[in-house]
Amino acid sequence: STLKEVKSPMVGTFYKAPEPGADPYVSVGTRVSPGQTVCIIEAMKIMNEIEAEVAGVVREVLVDDATPVEYGQVLFRVDPNG
Repeated sequence: STLKEVKSPMVGTFYKAPEPGADPYVSVGTRVSPGQTVCIIEAMKIMNEIEAEVAGVVREVLVDDATPVEYGQVLFRVDPNG
């Protein structure tokens, strides 16, 4: 597999959108570029924007909205050749 993983840099709560009811930052099929916000992880009441480190197309979203994530957990898989 050539898919690149976007992992959580911290423990916290995963949010796919900037606020409830808003469109998600990315979904399967979204083209991303380095520096683009892909989700938010809330840690200790601070909202941390998580950015893509690779360019490509999101092929998998592995976490449900508003669920806890661990440090190093894979959040997305991106196809750099997509």
